[in-house]
Amino acid sequence: MKDSLNRYSQITVVRFVKIFIFLAVLILSPYLFAGEIKIGVVNTERVLRESMPAVAAQKKIENEFQARDARIRELSVQIRALQQELEKNIDFVNEEERRLKERELAGLSRRYQRTQQQMREDLSLRQNEEYSLILERTNKVIKELAEQQDYDLILQLQDSVYRSARIDITDQVIKALNAQEPTSRKQ
Repeated sequence: MKDSLNRYSQITVVRFVKIFIFLAVLILSPYLFAGEIKIGVVNTERVLRESMPAVAAQKKIENEFQARDARIRELSVQIRALQQELEKNIDFVNEEERRLKERELAGLSRRYQRTQQQMREDLSLRQNEEYSLILERTNKVIKELAEQQDYDLILQLQDSVYRSARIDITDQVIKALNAQEPTSRKQ
């Protein structure tokens, strides 16, 4: 019995010491980590919209797809013209001729949709290629800023409910990317 009481009191003392240590660490932790933690936030969506490399990439892509876009518009005009011709001459055209025009219209519509779909896919692929290059450069710039300005953590956010202007370094990142732009064009 004496042994069980002695064992119980030892367990109680050990529990008490553990709880005391836990509370001490909890209370003293802010003082232990008294160094200021510096956090920054970057809106990558804004970087991809407003930085000079992003604007240049968008113009480059637009130029690449200009001819294809013109071809799609041309097909659209042909489809409308054929539809109007069918509607206007529906009473004056024999059945065979009308069916031929409808088949031609259906073929043009299919070609238009295929061409449009292919262009959308190619455009999306090109945009992803260009934006991944810009994001790679952006990440390098962010790392350089973090090292230069002693940031402990930088988060990339597209949307957030609220963030203080004090921690938003998006403008600094855009400025640094824009400053690099002339040298990257020479390469």
